[in-house]
Amino acid sequence: MKRIVWILGLLSMAAPGALAQMSSDHINVGVYGNFFRLSDSDIDLGGVGARFSVNLMPRVQLEAESAYNFEAAYSQGFSDSNGTLTLSRSHVRSLDGLFGPKIYTNKGPVRLFATAKGGFINFNLSTSPSVTIQTVSSTFQGINGTNTYGVFYPGGGAEAFWGPFGVRVDVGDEMFFNNGAHNNLRVSFGPTIRF
Repeated sequence: MKRIVWILGLLSMAAPGALAQMSSDHINVGVYGNFFRLSDSDIDLGGVGARFSVNLMPRVQLEAESAYNFEAAYSQGFSDSNGTLTLSRSHVRSLDGLFGPKIYTNKGPVRLFATAKGGFINFNLSTSPSVTIQTVSSTFQGINGTNTYGVFYPGGGAEAFWGPFGVRVDVGDEMFFNNGAHNNLRVSFGPTIRF
């Protein structure tokens, strides 16, 4: 009986240290729901994504993430050389990949962070078969078919943790570059695990 009490006493003293080791924050892994607003054309896209980050030093992580935004339909009009206006349904979806540093305020259970990432965004745009994509002037002004562009994403947010489990919200401007910068609101929210 004395051995059991002694072992339980040792375990109770070691438990806070074990919990601290579990949430040591060397690696973070998370998934998220993504909202992406294409400002040039007033189209809202929703999707899912995943992220992975590794500590470089205290309060600085290197993070990689990718999101897929599901197809959204919208109407657009086309004029031919005779002045005939044709309305058509078009569909757009996107895939992005971002990589860069994340700097956060502290190692506590709630923290704020800022990030600046670079990467790419790939748009896939399709129009109804009756209109040839190569001869139309798209709402996106040059984004027809499948296209990939460079991206810069400055943003920030907050994380809250309960041990190794947490929740994170990000807000930022996902700028893609196609004949100049195109600013777009991006918001993501989802669970994360740190170990």
